[in-house]
Amino acid sequence: MIELRPFAKLGSADHGWLKAKHHFSFGSHYDPDNMGHGSLRVWNDDEIAPNSGFPAHPHANMEIITYVREGAITHQDSLGNKGRTEAGDVQVMSAGSGIRHSEYNLEASKTKIFQIWIEPTTKGGQPTWGAKPFPKSDRSGKLVTIASGIAGDKDALPIRADARVLATTLKAGESAEYTPNEARHLYLVPAAGSIEVNGVRINARDGVAIRNEAKLTITALEDSELVLVDAA
Repeated sequence: MIELRPFAKLGSADHGWLKAKHHFSFGSHYDPDNMGHGSLRVWNDDEIAPNSGFPAHPHANMEIITYVREGAITHQDSLGNKGRTEAGDVQVMSAGSGIRHSEYNLEASKTKIFQIWIEPTTKGGQPTWGAKPFPKSDRSGKLVTIASGIAGDKDALPIRADARVLATTLKAGESAEYTPNEARHLYLVPAAGSIEVNGVRINARDGVAIRNEAKLTITALEDSELVLVDAA
């Protein structure tokens, strides 16, 4: 099953400083028929204006992965963590029993992110935050795991969920393959470019929900960058 969710049909919110598209029910965009895909609960496509952002606010019992597509995001939290994550890099926050954080675009130009929320396997626990560079050149032509709670996934940022987040950049005509367990819930979004997945065309910022596919063949129709979540 490959279910295309075109960017133009996603839920949206415009707060002036923040323009958001919601792949699933979120905030004022309430869609009881689209509350997530397996343990993947949120996939927001956010554009944040210069010198603006999210003031301190709480989270608990959620794994929050931020993939920076353009610009940079600056994080600060109640544990004393501070960090600036640039385009192509990733930050992960395990909210655990509770944490407050802020996220700002302190740059002179717009910042674009995917923010992905995945439900943890167990509730509570000490909250944590971390970030890591994943140079696009290192994941050219192959899927690289950038965050994972699955045993054996090395070099990825850790999350407390039965899930992994992967990313790749593909040049026009290049292909990458992924073989999931057919019972898993997969969700894929191109950050840029256009691709085909098992013959289904997906344009930039479209989403596609995938289940019961023995193998994914991802072919770039033009130079592309994409993120894939494999969740329970």
